[in-house]
Amino acid sequence: MRELNLDRLRTLVTIADLGSFAAAARALHLSPPTISLHVADLEARIGAPLLTRTRSQVQPTPIGATLLERARRLLADADLALEEVQRQVLGLTGRVRLGASTGALAFLLPQVLDNLRSAHPGLDVQAQVLTSGESITRLAAGTLDIGLVALPQVAPPGLRVSPWRRDPILAFVPTAWDAPEPLGSDWLAQRPLILNEPSTQLSKVTGEWFAAAGHAPRPRIQVNFNDAIKSLVAAGYGAALLPHESGSPPPDPRITLRSLSPALWRPLGIAHRQGALEPATEHVLAALFALALEH
Repeated sequence: MRELNLDRLRTLVTIADLGSFAAAARALHLSPPTISLHVADLEARIGAPLLTRTRSQVQPTPIGATLLERARRLLADADLALEEVQRQVLGLTGRVRLGASTGALAFLLPQVLDNLRSAHPGLDVQAQVLTSGESITRLAAGTLDIGLVALPQVAPPGLRVSPWRRDPILAFVPTAWDAPEPLGSDWLAQRPLILNEPSTQLSKVTGEWFAAAGHAPRPRIQVNFNDAIKSLVAAGYGAALLPHESGSPPPDPRITLRSLSPALWRPLGIAHRQGALEPATEHVLAALFALALEH
């Protein structure tokens, strides 16, 4: 069964509005035979006359009037759909799916969203907490548009990972421990530690930092949720090595921040698919890279 054709419905509506085939032909920039063919095609599809013709005017039949009512709604919806898509093509609106760690979402992304809100208020950035590995997997599957990932990362075919920024990794220590400044691996390796799970890039970086001084500490607990780690540090459960993003608020008074010696950094990158990107994604990427330049 053939579907209703929007062009033919538009012809029918125009004839009804203007009252004649000739006027509709002029308004739609079509030849009179084409206008007649559109109506004949619709009538064949419906199986009943849609218009009654007199010398002075054309009027819809009862069946034609019913179809006209629905046709106006369909055409209005189609026009609205095209308008919305065109706005997205121009980058005025659009949805961007972004994945990042808890810290990046809590303290870095808000700065980007503030800039986007003034320049591109129609964009909708949907953020979710993901590990770097999860972001890469979802980007490759097409269910994510941008990932803020810990470096280094091996980019699968079709993906691009660009350096973005780096944040210092600091020691989060219970204030009651009266830790010196700065802290080295010798001092920390002798204390209870709360570290990230081995699957994370942060675990690899901190493990290499300890290993460089000949230490392989066994953590008291391994957790991937940084806010939970900080709560455990505040409770005196152990010390942690975590990135400290610019813009993050002061820690709990029960936590003391100490720099590391030698210094340790958490580099971040921006991952996205290669090739042509939707304008909305381009706008978010530009705002992210602008934030890197400000720091």
